[in-house]
Amino acid sequence: MATPRTIRRLAFQALYQFDAVPDSELERVRASIDIGGDIKQSDVDKALNLARDAYEHRADADEAISKHAQEWPVHRQPAVDRALLRLAYYEMTRGTTPPKAAVAEAVKLAREFSTEKSPAFINAILDKLLKQVLADTPASASESAES
Repeated sequence: MATPRTIRRLAFQALYQFDAVPDSELERVRASIDIGGDIKQSDVDKALNLARDAYEHRADADEAISKHAQEWPVHRQPAVDRALLRLAYYEMTRGTTPPKAAVAEAVKLAREFSTEKSPAFINAILDKLLKQVLADTPASASESAES
């Protein structure tokens, strides 16, 4: 069974593909992501579902991100950074991933896949979004999200 980090990594790769070619066929995206190792088909399906859901909710993510990155509108951001921000925002707001973990994972992926300055940029934007998400979350939900 793949780790949540592996599933997130695959989801990021798929989300990048959905953004690059908006009418991508699911099987074409599946073939383009770097599965490697011993990953079950069910884990690939989880990753693709996560990516597809994040892509479907990209307008919400873009609106939230734009409020905190006015000098770097979403359309001007590098595609890798945009995909990482969208994925992290989706994970932070859907309630199944601890928001702080989503931020940390996005920064790690930025170190691996993006530019030298991207981890700091992504961390700065997601930190602002994290504060907003935590403020909007009832106390009992945010306590369980951090555990």
